[in-house]
Amino acid sequence: MTNNDILRRIRYIFNLRDAGLVDIFRLGDKQVTVKSVFNLLLKEDEPDYKSLSDQDFAHFLNGFIVKMRGAKDGPQAVAESTLTNNLILRKLKIALNFKDDDIIEILDLADIRIGKSELSAFFRNTNHRHYRICKDQFLRNFLMGLQLKLRPKETATDESID
Repeated sequence: MTNNDILRRIRYIFNLRDAGLVDIFRLGDKQVTVKSVFNLLLKEDEPDYKSLSDQDFAHFLNGFIVKMRGAKDGPQAVAESTLTNNLILRKLKIALNFKDDDIIEILDLADIRIGKSELSAFFRNTNHRHYRICKDQFLRNFLMGLQLKLRPKETATDESID
């Protein structure tokens, strides 16, 4: 999954407008315009498509955390220059204030069965012997489960959300 795909899915799941995305980027210390956000939401084969870099997406996710949970005391989080699916999943977990049981419930909606120990492997240090890489399919299923939970009516009638 590309960062643009994930951004489009988050936008749909949380029913965010372009101006709302601009505000979230701003909360993550990144200034963007509505036009540049529009270009990020285009499909890859469209002429004005712009790829969303890892660092810019990290700014968005940091802003999403601030929007959903409020600003924390002290300095803002620094946007990472490289993102992995594990880090994206962790930032979404923080933003949504999810516990392991909440994520397991979301995944269950997408017909994915996982235990707490398997799930915790995604959030471990990369040097830990039980660390597990979060693959695109797992992240895609998490986002689908989140969509099924937060937008169940639309999901039933709309088979594809790209």
